[in-house]
Amino acid sequence: MKINPDDLTVKESYKLLQGSVVPRPIAWVSTISGDGKNNLAPFSFFTVGSRQPPMLVISIGPGVGEREGTIKDTLTNIRDQKEFVVNIVSAPLGNEMHRSGENLASDVDEFEYTGLTAAESVVVKVPRVKESPVNMECKLHDIIQLGSDHLIIGQVVQFHVKDELYDNGRINLEKLAPLGRLAGTYTPVETIFTLPHDNLEQVLTTPVDKSKTDK
Repeated sequence: MKINPDDLTVKESYKLLQGSVVPRPIAWVSTISGDGKNNLAPFSFFTVGSRQPPMLVISIGPGVGEREGTIKDTLTNIRDQKEFVVNIVSAPLGNEMHRSGENLASDVDEFEYTGLTAAESVVVKVPRVKESPVNMECKLHDIIQLGSDHLIIGQVVQFHVKDELYDNGRINLEKLAPLGRLAGTYTPVETIFTLPHDNLEQVLTTPVDKSKTDK
C-alpha cells in the first residue's frame, strides 16, 4: 500500500507515525511555572540529540481533547524558565506516568496528583522525580517549530542515577526495566540480546524468566 501524507489528516498521519516508530522511549518531563507550580508530563517523541555536549530532544505537540489547539504547560514552562528535567520511566512507575499525562488544569501539581516525590535538583530549580531511576537536569538550548509541533533541545547539565543501576560507567538495563511506548499501548524491555546471534529465533520465542526480572 502506498500512502501520500498530503492526503491524510493530522490524526491519520499521527496514527501511522506512532504505530510505525516503535518502541519509543518516554521522556517524563518535569517543569516549573512562573508562579512556582510544579508540572510533570510524559512525551514519547524523544531521543538523544548530541553526545558532546550531551543533549536531549523532545517533540511537544499542541493540546488534544478538551484542550485541543492549546499550548501545553510543559512547552510554556520551558519557554519561560529555560530549564527542565527528563525523568526516565521504569515499568513499575507506569501507572503514575500515565496519570501525569491526563488533561489536568494548569494549576494542578502532578507530583501531588500522582503521589510522587518532588526531589531537589542540583543545577536547575526544577524538581526531579525521586522514584525515577534516572534523572537528567537540562538547560534549554533551543526551541524549533516543526509544522504543528515544537522541538525542544536541552543540554544535560547533571545526571542522577540510582546506585544499584550504575555499573562502571554504564546503566544496568535489566535493573532499569525501561518502559517503551507503542501506538496506544506500552511495552517493557524484557528480552535483551546482542547481534549477530546464531540462535536469534530461539531467543525471541523463549518465554521470559520472571523469577530473574523480578529480582
